[in-house]
Parts: sequence; C-alpha cells; structure tokens
Amino acid sequence: MPGQQAQNPNEIANPQTGQLSQVKGPEMNDRDFLNDGLATCKLLTDNFNVAVREASHGQLHADMLQILTETHQSARDLFNLMFQNGWYKLEAEEQQKLQQAQQQFSGYSSQFPYQ
Repeated sequence: MPGQQAQNPNEIANPQTGQLSQVKGPEMNDRDFLNDGLATCKLLTDNFNVAVREASHGQLHADMLQILTETHQSARDLFNLMFQNGWYKLEAEEQQKLQQAQQQFSGYSSQFPYQ
C-alpha cells in the first residue's frame, strides 16, 4: 500500500495500541510519559550503581542497594508496558553474527585469572 513502510523481518514488536495521533503536537501523550519515565529510570540506575559501589557506610549501602533494585524493577515494568503497547521495538540479530561474536569472546575466557 502507498505510504506504508515495509516491515523489517527482524523486528520484534507488538502492534501499537491506544489512540496516538498521527501528527504529533507539543503536548505529551501516554507514550511520551512512559518513554520519559524509562529514560529517567535508566539514568537513575546508572548513577545509583556508582553510589552503591562507592558507599562506605553499611546501612547507607544497603538502603541505596534497595533503591537501585526497585529502580531497576521500575525500568523493567515501564519497558514491559511500552513493549505491550507496541511503543518499544527490538531488532533480532542474525544468527551468523551472534555466532561470530560468541566465538570472538569465548577465546577471552582463557585470559581470566579465575577459571
């Protein structure tokens, strides 16, 4: 059909749900709010990971580790919701490329100090 994009055979996605307008205005819609929340969770987990690793006080470490875990779960929940609504797409990699990467990195294990 004219105007439709060809489907990528390696694309992993659900059909979009909900009523998103075809022409996007400046206002935020549900997808925008979820995308913003997911981006925020990703940034927070990156920073909390550093904070947990650097915490010298035991209780502070434990509290921040709990927050880090909860933030990771929130990111996962937001991703799942976006994926279910067709607002997050993944692309499957070709099997040959996966095998090449596995072969490349499997040789590195002999360099690990602990086997």
